[in-house]
Amino acid sequence: MSPLPATVPAIVRTRLRAAVRRPARLTPEEAEARVLLLRLCSLLLQYPDAELAAARPTVTATVTALTTSSAATELAAFTAWFTAQEPDALERHYVEMFDLRRKSSLYLTYYLHGDTRRRGMALLTLNQRYRAAGWDIDGGELPDHLPVVLEFAALAGPGTGEAPLRQHRRGLELIHRALSDADSPYRHVLAALLGLLPPASEADLRAVAELAAQGPPNEDVGLDPYGSGEFAPPGTFVPPEQAQPTFVPPLSFPEGLR
Repeated sequence: MSPLPATVPAIVRTRLRAAVRRPARLTPEEAEARVLLLRLCSLLLQYPDAELAAARPTVTATVTALTTSSAATELAAFTAWFTAQEPDALERHYVEMFDLRRKSSLYLTYYLHGDTRRRGMALLTLNQRYRAAGWDIDGGELPDHLPVVLEFAALAGPGTGEAPLRQHRRGLELIHRALSDADSPYRHVLAALLGLLPPASEADLRAVAELAAQGPPNEDVGLDPYGSGEFAPPGTFVPPEQAQPTFVPPLSFPEGLR
């Protein structure tokens, strides 16, 4: 979006920008297709345990049947690789990409808040959002784990449900960049997801570049952790403690994949 003239009142500029980023009203068919795409992304970003590995033919058939779109093309590229790999190779690759690499962790609040007290508040807020919508994740994973966030987006819709994805757009961009740099096929799943969100702004892209170089915020005694959110100096990027890989219990296969 090109800059608005300074003569336009601030409140009008704010509303116009919000209108550009607001999800478009979808037809029932479009909404159903979007839910399926979100749930497929959620499923494919889960740990590839024996259950998911066994479901690969069904998942691939579902992706093949998707309406033509950029997201469908990206998911098709991923499933072509996914179905060709041995199960143990899939597991090793997943752990390497998401458990052992600093900049492609699937815990979204880390990119925005780092290891600060503010991250704890963000996790609490996400949990409250889920419960307000009538959804309890049963403690199977942290509420900011990307497959969990995607499942909520599919359940609650493009307004409330996708708000956490839009809030963490910069973290998603960084994950996609890290996966692309590593030449991981998982980059296709992130590309499919990003294609469903409003376009990144120039400010988003600048922040992603800074985040990639410096890492997320770090707790600093004496400074307000709820302040400007400036990034810590280079070299302080420390990943959160990784949980054991597990298939997220509350998340299920999309309709027709059971």
